[in-house]
Amino acid sequence: MNWLAIFIGGGLGSMLRFGLSRIFLSMELTQLPLATLSSNILSTAILGVALLKLTDHQSFFYYFLIIGFCGGFSTFSTFSQETFVLAKNGQLAWAVANVLVSVAICISILYLISKTAK
Repeated sequence: MNWLAIFIGGGLGSMLRFGLSRIFLSMELTQLPLATLSSNILSTAILGVALLKLTDHQSFFYYFLIIGFCGGFSTFSTFSQETFVLAKNGQLAWAVANVLVSVAICISILYLISKTAK
């Protein structure tokens, strides 16, 4: 049953990430890959809250939400590829900014969520 929970959650997370990328594709506000940044930020926030609330790490919802959905909604491979393309195209400052902004925001979110639990 855990495999099914991961499969369904991962599929839904991936579809939401794809939809988000379609929305941001038309905007092109900055050189930063905002669709990937947004999906990773939202996924991190969902992950942080879910880790606080779901204490049974063997439950269907744990596998569905944390492993499946957050795993499908967030994307390290696309983040890496987009950062690589920025650097390859001579936009080193944007590549570095992408790494720093992504990591700083996501870790800060987890930190803030963990502080609210105390």
